[in-house]
Amino acid sequence: MAKNGAAKYNNTWFLRALQLFNMEEAIQSRHTAVAPALASREHAVDVVYTPGGMRRDGVGGWRIMFKELAESRRLIWLLMLRDISVRYRQSILGYVWAVVPQLATVGVFAFLHSSQVLSISGTRIAYVAYALWGISVWQLFAGCLSGCTTSLVSSGSLVTKVNFPREALVVAALGQPIFDFLVRLVPVVAVFVWYGVTPSWESVFIPLVLLPIMLLALGLGFVLSIANLVIRDTGNALGTALTIGMFLTPIFYPPPVRWPFSLVNLLNPFSPLLAASQDLIAQGFLSRPEMFAAACLLSLILALAGWRAFRVTILRVAGYA
Repeated sequence: MAKNGAAKYNNTWFLRALQLFNMEEAIQSRHTAVAPALASREHAVDVVYTPGGMRRDGVGGWRIMFKELAESRRLIWLLMLRDISVRYRQSILGYVWAVVPQLATVGVFAFLHSSQVLSISGTRIAYVAYALWGISVWQLFAGCLSGCTTSLVSSGSLVTKVNFPREALVVAALGQPIFDFLVRLVPVVAVFVWYGVTPSWESVFIPLVLLPIMLLALGLGFVLSIANLVIRDTGNALGTALTIGMFLTPIFYPPPVRWPFSLVNLLNPFSPLLAASQDLIAQGFLSRPEMFAAACLLSLILALAGWRAFRVTILRVAGYA
């Protein structure tokens, strides 16, 4: 909520954040090492709140935004640990739930493909390996976007009662999907070995391809988190949109070349990023580097623009939390 006068980000908001979240003793014990480090910072950031919101001026506003986010990195890390712990706590199958949806979906499409119900050709590697990698990357994007969208609503009163950069909640929502993606790599590697798929050595650059995917999800997530805070139907609509988007993206089939399907693929900002990762695995170079560069630039612009829009509007809508 808006406050008059100057307020400083220091270790006070960090202590209150941990208390409101009721984190486990193991995580709280980490705070004893974090608090002195925060207290020792010589240059605190002065942020002025007015009835119209936070005062930001030009390039200096970006500098403050990056500095505040950097100073929130320990809180972001602890929130990520909390989300991962909550997801798998008191779960009998544990990490198995991270791979069951992907294996079940690919299993259905593999059956339809082998029975010729769906005639799919043109994949440069074995179809099961192709589909499994595609759905894993898509679930990374969908998980990041969904987590960012619901991050403010799930944080409840923390959004209004604690003085800290609220974008830390949105960024921290990336932690669980990234962890789930790492777990999903286990069956992906197993399937690649089973079908004799040998990725090219250029596959080591795949993390650089996944980075703009997460930036794309983060940029959209900044905007949708605000929308979901005001209109709770946003989360439900997003789930439907992601389901439709999965079938409009070349995950279970090669990129289409016939009109109008090629146009849909061209307008989908996720498609060039997915295709780039598939290219690195199958052939070691990008088939459409210009499309990949354009998608990376769009992801960066959306991330920065979404972040800025989030900062401008969050104090005005925090009361909806």
